[in-house]
Amino acid sequence: QVQLVESGGGSVQAGGSLRLSCAASGYVYRTWCMGWFRQGPGQEREGVAAIAAGGGSTFYADSVKGRFIISRDNAKNTLYLQMSTLKPEDTAMYYCAARYSYDCYSYSWSHRSSYNYWGRGTQVTVSS
Repeated sequence: QVQLVESGGGSVQAGGSLRLSCAASGYVYRTWCMGWFRQGPGQEREGVAAIAAGGGSTFYADSVKGRFIISRDNAKNTLYLQMSTLKPEDTAMYYCAARYSYDCYSYSWSHRSSYNYWGRGTQVTVSS
């Protein structure tokens, strides 16, 4: 059974930084595409970033490009999201997701339906 557990959320002022982590259990983690999604109050869950199993390709939402970096440490079964220059509009619950696919694919990396497992989320609040 695959479990994903997020951590690292919190409250920060605009312009600050946070690093989210997602600890994955299950031996198949190393061969799966992993992604980060977020859902703000009254909003749809949206894709933030994704990374292929080998870490060779990454994808980002336009709203976070240049500010967020997704990475993974397969030896530790851990996914990361380094968030910098945070804005109030980044306030959301952030979710880690895993997909039965080595690659994430540019046409589907941000689709919720592409992912097979989800964590419970970690809250990020950015104040102005």
